[in-house]
Amino acid sequence: MGDNLAGVVIFFAFYAFIGWILETISASISANRFINRGFLTGPFCPIYGFGAILIIQTYVLLGSISQTESILLIASIGLSMLLTTILEYITGYALEKIFYCKWWDYSKEFLNLHGRVCLKYSLLWGLLTYFLLLVVHPFSIKYFATVPIFAKYILMITLIIFFLFDTMYSVTEVLDLKRLLSVSYKIPITKSYETILTYKRIFLAFPELYFFNIGKFNNEIRSFLHGKVERIKIQIKSRLS
Repeated sequence: MGDNLAGVVIFFAFYAFIGWILETISASISANRFINRGFLTGPFCPIYGFGAILIIQTYVLLGSISQTESILLIASIGLSMLLTTILEYITGYALEKIFYCKWWDYSKEFLNLHGRVCLKYSLLWGLLTYFLLLVVHPFSIKYFATVPIFAKYILMITLIIFFLFDTMYSVTEVLDLKRLLSVSYKIPITKSYETILTYKRIFLAFPELYFFNIGKFNNEIRSFLHGKVERIKIQIKSRLS
């Protein structure tokens, strides 16, 4: 990984950023507008960072066992698919227990497990592993080696501070939303829509976000937010015409 802790933190952030780009592009194309994907407010999807570190360490570990490049690559992809799928399952389970809500749902996907993981996205992790090990990481290592050690540690400290504050802010934001919904679901949504709108980013980032304790109110929020966006689009078009 290079330079131990600094390398781990910097590569984690770099691949979390790449993951955010991939997720944001995919979500924005599907929604036909910009969607800031991810739990954090900043441009990072931590699960991709953790996944990339896991994949790289798996490759290094297997490299100490097998020197045959083709076997090493195939074994790394297979094991990485398994480990990243386990990581995604644990992440989904932990988020559900901590915030008492479901963040994504693969229940309609072929060969899924409790809606948290499925075959399609496990195969996608395998594809990402291939490109990471053969294309992206070799280039990243070469560039990383040219960065002065002092700059690496400054960047590491900056990233750690950023992630700490962003995580605290994002967790607080979700907990505030959870408290708001636990009260608002008992009254008509029209009386609390302005407050709910301040949390629109979370709902847009996770289209299948479902809070367990508010039942059908989840659908009302979705319908309201979708209707609000459509009304804004109509207003913009009318002003331009």
